[in-house]
Amino acid sequence: MGGNKPVDRDQLMDAVKQQIAVANAQELLQKMSDKCFNKCVTKPGASLDNSEQKCVAMCMDRYMDAWNLVSRTYATRLQREQGR
Repeated sequence: MGGNKPVDRDQLMDAVKQQIAVANAQELLQKMSDKCFNKCVTKPGASLDNSEQKCVAMCMDRYMDAWNLVSRTYATRLQREQGR
C-alpha cells in the first residue's frame, strides 16, 4: 500500500463493529419513535398533552424492555449454539 502503514485487522474490525452498533441504535430509536408516536399521538399539534406524554413514555419503556429481552435471549441462544 505504497508507504502507508498496513491497517491492523483487529482495529478495523472494532471500528466496523462500532459503526454497526451506532447504526443499530439509531434504527432502534427511529422505529421506537415512529411506533410510539403513531400509537400515542392521535391529533398532532404544536405540543403533546399530558396523556400523550405519558403514553409515549410508557410505550418507549415497554419497547426497550421487549428489545432488551429479545436481545438477551438471542445472545444466550448464540452462546449455546457456539458451545456445541
